[in-house]
Amino acid sequence: MREILVLSGKGGTGKTSITAAFAHVSGDKIICDLDVDTPDLHLLLQPTHEREVQFYAGNEARINQAGCIGCGLCEEMCRYNAIHHDGLDVFTVDPIRCEGCKVCVTFCPEEIISFPEKHCGRWYVSTTRFGTMVHAQLFPGEENSGRLVALLKQEAKKLAKEKQIDCILSDGVPGVGCPVISSLSGADFVVIVTEPTPSGRHDLERVAGLCRHFRTRAGIIINKFDLNDEQSSHIEKYCRDNGYPLLAKLPHDALVTEAMVKGRAVTECGESQIGLDIRGAWEKIEKLTR
Repeated sequence: MREILVLSGKGGTGKTSITAAFAHVSGDKIICDLDVDTPDLHLLLQPTHEREVQFYAGNEARINQAGCIGCGLCEEMCRYNAIHHDGLDVFTVDPIRCEGCKVCVTFCPEEIISFPEKHCGRWYVSTTRFGTMVHAQLFPGEENSGRLVALLKQEAKKLAKEKQIDCILSDGVPGVGCPVISSLSGADFVVIVTEPTPSGRHDLERVAGLCRHFRTRAGIIINKFDLNDEQSSHIEKYCRDNGYPLLAKLPHDALVTEAMVKGRAVTECGESQIGLDIRGAWEKIEKLTR
């Protein structure tokens, strides 16, 4: 089973648009959106939810007001200023500030502070016009994105085995943080999407370094390469010097925006140079991962 992961060092490089196009031009696969904080692949693939599962991770303290004697020890010991009282010895926990350290639970003399799991979001198994999709949405400000990414990857592999599909296509997370590292676990090949700007080049090198650290093969796509020929040349040289295959140089094309407005992949919008280039990139990926 192959897992092909699309990453970018920064947001706005066109990673999700390219993933949607890959989903269109490829054969049987399980599609997986691993960007659980700010997912947007569903905007292009318009999934129909077949299964919805609540996601719980971490814990938060809750004070049972009926049993509280108002001693204030929990407020005194909390180092995150998450416990407050209203002047009448009624103590409450601020769920945004609470870090789940459990010190208040442990030292409460009346043992009336509970510590339930935190409801952080939802994940889905859906159908799309390009195949089965696994995706999720964390609630605003919630943590444990790395754990949710790992859960989605596990579910995608399970579905691939059940359906006898040998390919998982994953839309990853921008940057190099915890959810990116979780996304990389078990991936066979990474497509790094970059843009011809100094920041794009810098972030490309960060993601490539992360792939190198985890010994994951990678190839590079330069999106909107014709906006800056000098920077594009620098990126091409970086690919040659470090042995990364250059999968495609995609031109800047207003068709991409038109496709986004319609909720379509760019390769669905008639014949175009960018569509041909994306198909060519997928053919190269197929050869590199077979």
